[in-house]
Amino acid sequence: MLADRIRQMSAPHWLALYGLVLLCWLVLALMAVPPDLRDVARVFGGDFWEAFCTTTPDAAGYLRLWIMWGLMSGAMMAPTALPALATYDDLGRSTETDLGALLAGYLAVWLGFSALAAGLQIGLFGLGWVSAFGDSRSALLSGGLLVLAGAYQFSALKEACLAKCRMPITFFMAHWNEGAWRNGLRLGAVCLGCCWALMLLGFVGGVMSLGFMGLATLVMTLEKLRAGAWITRPLGVVLIGAGLSVALLGS
Repeated sequence: MLADRIRQMSAPHWLALYGLVLLCWLVLALMAVPPDLRDVARVFGGDFWEAFCTTTPDAAGYLRLWIMWGLMSGAMMAPTALPALATYDDLGRSTETDLGALLAGYLAVWLGFSALAAGLQIGLFGLGWVSAFGDSRSALLSGGLLVLAGAYQFSALKEACLAKCRMPITFFMAHWNEGAWRNGLRLGAVCLGCCWALMLLGFVGGVMSLGFMGLATLVMTLEKLRAGAWITRPLGVVLIGAGLSVALLGS
């Protein structure tokens, strides 16, 4: 059984998906190069990479920030959706499926989130609440985002979204007649319902922090597994405690 699953997930379309995720992480790593080391970027294409890796809101502008958030969403959220995508691929053995259309719908939702997040970053930067690289300069902002994310861990909406992510076969069968694209949009919306608050903690941990992105990806992936139910509420307690501590000690 395990050998069959390994063979199935090493098919060309799966390898293409893995390559896309790795490419997103690679580009994010290049964009995270510190300003004093940006000359290294010339190795990868001259002035284009030097300009593309300028992620400060005042220098990069909205479009590049949207691209950056889109890359972050692709790098972080595609791995969390692998169980659902594998379930959908399994269904292709007995009926017609379109994994590409499903994935396109899924990523379209996260591109919409990225557009909003990029606008939020520009707004927070304009208010002086985040630095040029997206990390919080305000104890109240950091504390508020941590408390918000922690409180959301206990919400009925998050629980409902996680339940769908943990039982993808039930989710797909309930909406099967709507087609791959619309199922992808639904899957993306459910995933967004699970993860939006944790994604916004990038403003606390550092929007361009590879360490934060890696840790957040791991946590969000584990939460969506059936055995991940034990993570959700304890994590909420930790986040609320951290948020209150940051807000009180920093004020």
